[in-house]
Amino acid sequence: MNTMTQTEVRTTHTAAALEVADPTKNLILVPLSQLRPSRRNVRKTHRRLSIPELAASIQRVGLLQNLIVSQSEDGEHYNVEAGDRRLAALKLLAKKKRIAADHDVPCLLVADGSARTVSLTENVQREAMHPADQFEAFAALVKEGRPIEDIAADFSVTPLVVQRRLKLANVSPRLMTDYRAGAVTLEQLMALAITDDHSAQEAAFYSAPQWQRSPSALREHLTEREIDAQHPLARFVGMDAYTDAGGGTRRDLFAEDDSGIYLNDAALLERLVREKLATLAEDVRAEGWAWVEAVSHLSHADRQAFQNAPRQRREPTAREARRLVSLQNRFDKIDTELEEAYDAEDEDKAETLESRREQAAEELQAAEDALQGYAPDVRAVAGAIVTIDREGEAAIYRGLLREAEAKALRTLEKLRQDFTRTEGADDDAGEDAEPPKSANLSDRLARRLSAHRTAALQIEVARHPRVALAALVHSMVQTVLQEGHYGHDLPLGVSLKVQDRLDIAPDWPESSAAVALRELQQAWGERLPQDSAELFAALLAMEQGELVRLLAVCVAASVDVVTPRATPHQPGAELAQAVGLDMAAWWQPTAEGYFNHVSKAVILDAVQQFAPSHVTRLAKLKKTDIASEAERLADGTGWMPAIFKGEGPQETAQEEGPAQDADAEADTEEEEAAETLAA
Repeated sequence: MNTMTQTEVRTTHTAAALEVADPTKNLILVPLSQLRPSRRNVRKTHRRLSIPELAASIQRVGLLQNLIVSQSEDGEHYNVEAGDRRLAALKLLAKKKRIAADHDVPCLLVADGSARTVSLTENVQREAMHPADQFEAFAALVKEGRPIEDIAADFSVTPLVVQRRLKLANVSPRLMTDYRAGAVTLEQLMALAITDDHSAQEAAFYSAPQWQRSPSALREHLTEREIDAQHPLARFVGMDAYTDAGGGTRRDLFAEDDSGIYLNDAALLERLVREKLATLAEDVRAEGWAWVEAVSHLSHADRQAFQNAPRQRREPTAREARRLVSLQNRFDKIDTELEEAYDAEDEDKAETLESRREQAAEELQAAEDALQGYAPDVRAVAGAIVTIDREGEAAIYRGLLREAEAKALRTLEKLRQDFTRTEGADDDAGEDAEPPKSANLSDRLARRLSAHRTAALQIEVARHPRVALAALVHSMVQTVLQEGHYGHDLPLGVSLKVQDRLDIAPDWPESSAAVALRELQQAWGERLPQDSAELFAALLAMEQGELVRLLAVCVAASVDVVTPRATPHQPGAELAQAVGLDMAAWWQPTAEGYFNHVSKAVILDAVQQFAPSHVTRLAKLKKTDIASEAERLADGTGWMPAIFKGEGPQETAQEEGPAQDADAEADTEEEEAAETLAA
């Protein structure tokens, strides 16, 4: 049996294809209306998005490649075996009335039996043009005098695309040769194209080790003496001011959006920065400060070298007072509505109210800030620094004191108090230390959390008899012996009224702190007689240390640190420090107890602190699911919301035992002395 080799088969098929595809014999004109796609066309997947661009190109430069067709069975139509995209583009032009419906289309007629082979050959044997050839072809068109806009129109691309290809065509010939050989990537070529200097391009690439040839590293090397337009100094001056002053720029055509602009005159930029800072400094100096400095950069360490001068709060005018009341009422109303939205899990409404609450808080804070100022004697010694922040905005730090100035001001204030005995000015924080702002939670939630803090502080006081005794005596001394003292620094009800404001937190009764205190109270209650006379006799007979522990349990019930609103300054800080209050031991952040009552953004910010790898995943979930996941992830991390931060076990706080004798106290003193020396 005679058989044909594969070579013979290929030769035969090739000869047949050449024969039927002879354009001198088979080139015909077919009306567009008689052309239809062939079922035998091997290309089944088409990039339809490119059809309009192809149609525009055909309209502009004509059909550059004939369609390959075969006669249909009905004898009235022709099947397009190769050129389906071109057919679609022609029909699109006809639909848009750019060409006639019966427009004559040049076609190459092939035999029906070889149609599929021709279709396969036309698609498979076609070799795509190398990108480097495209770059050079575009450059040749420009060299011939073709405008960039016309070239872009011919190829249905934007002028920027043409400019980018021209930029790549101008890369060093050596680099282009290596790009054709695969030794240089297109991304590297794009990075090197930021400069037209061929020697600089080659030096940046060939002088760098392989691991330093990333596109970003190459780009940084070529622009190391230039300044990115996104740099704070450049943003501070502004591009218009820089270019108006004659500054030059370099643009990276391959950068996205507004990035990729570099300023190449650093000396000019520095001069413009100094001039603008000096102008701002003159305006600040006119405020009456003792000194004003202008610097382009102020580090955190530099800022910490200064102290904040005290500020005074003046009494508001009648109009200002009315506005403060109005702003506070509006803030409280929004705060209540926001909490209701949290409870109803209405995320859309909560998001809207969060924005309104933030705006109301800013307006309220601005109104309060307007009442804060510096006394003339403070301005006479304090100064200001004008600088630039990370965003390129002017930053002004007023009311700064050097060490000598701060000491002089303190001496002056002490003398004034000695002579006048009047209440001094409000010397909280300076302008740089932001005045207390509402925490990023509702007042209702703040009250709820402060109830849990109260419960925890109560059980800790009950566990520290000496602290409880000292606290009780402290309040009694203030009440009995210090007639001129108004109020109590420690949060105790001296009458030992049992505080009942903890009900603001629905989950308080089941908290570990509340349960622990109830158990302790129950244990003592079961030991003591109910009859008044018998109770008194039992107390008289009780050992002193035992009596002090009972006193601690009673004093604990009077502790009250429930706050009316969100504030970073929590009451009872001294008492909390004395007992070593650690909220992590008594309260855990749960969905019901915390996360459901704050915004989605606040939850994600918290997760960023204790489980940052999960933030992206959680951001895609609903708020209820985020809250549940946050509870799970927070378990065991010790994370606490900002309202509880700063509280933890203190070295001064000690667990009191039944017999803490003089030797134990001596040991403690020795340990404290050692810690002091080591500090």
